[in-house]
Amino acid sequence: MKFTTFLQAGQPRLGLVDGDAVIDLNAAQPQVPADLRAALAAGVDLDSAARAALASDAPRLPLADLPRAPLVPQPGKIVCLGLNYFDHAKEGGRDKPEYPWFFLRGASSLIGHGDAGQVPRVSSKFDYEAELAVVIGRRVPRHVSQDEALQYVFGYSCFNDMSVRDYQKRTPQWTIGKNFDATGSFGPVLVTADELPAGATDLRIQCRLNGQVMQDANTSDMIWGVAETITLLSDCLTLEPGDVIAMGTPAGVGQARTPPVWMKEGDAVEIEIERIGTLFNPIRNEIA
Repeated sequence: MKFTTFLQAGQPRLGLVDGDAVIDLNAAQPQVPADLRAALAAGVDLDSAARAALASDAPRLPLADLPRAPLVPQPGKIVCLGLNYFDHAKEGGRDKPEYPWFFLRGASSLIGHGDAGQVPRVSSKFDYEAELAVVIGRRVPRHVSQDEALQYVFGYSCFNDMSVRDYQKRTPQWTIGKNFDATGSFGPVLVTADELPAGATDLRIQCRLNGQVMQDANTSDMIWGVAETITLLSDCLTLEPGDVIAMGTPAGVGQARTPPVWMKEGDAVEIEIERIGTLFNPIRNEIA
């Protein structure tokens, strides 16, 4: 199944993708909350609800005409990994970390497919990062094993962990450079875990800036895969329905290039992950 979150009268609505169309799942199946996180937290059987909606005569809305919201509009947690591809660690002058470089993003930084990523007034060092996003479907027990970890994943999406590099480097922790408004793009669709390889392995991942390929890798190149990452996090905290894990970026980021490549007003950035989709955002300057 594929799901998306679209905007109707300015409010996010959970949509079921049916080819080039979308079914408003709450309108078709009223027992389903209109928000993905709420639906997961309520334990709704989204697979059954989706199948019933597909078999019904529920209205189909043209997918291309719908403005999008972040796939999970208000995640409880967005846990991100730094340096999770060998080649990206190397291009940054680092060896393989002994433990994942975890950091958090806030929901206020998120934007949807088609929304403008925002070059902040205080910096021009605005970088792209293609990433696989994991959406947790059920509460993960503490100290879960790797063999069990993937059963708690609802699905996968695309993420652009856009980074303000000079602010990121102002402190030993990366939080401030990763939480500017309109810098975390998330979508356009979620593909349920049953439709992809276990842990979303062996999928091509690319970033294209103005049509030029800047990053081109495979999710199998990650240092810590999805199952191991969930296990490591479960040693420390409780992952809950609708939480998001952004799995880190491969080599080719703008700051590592000579000369550096920074996103600017008028640019367009695409993140594509094989069998999932393509996340698109124009780039605009912050409005004074």
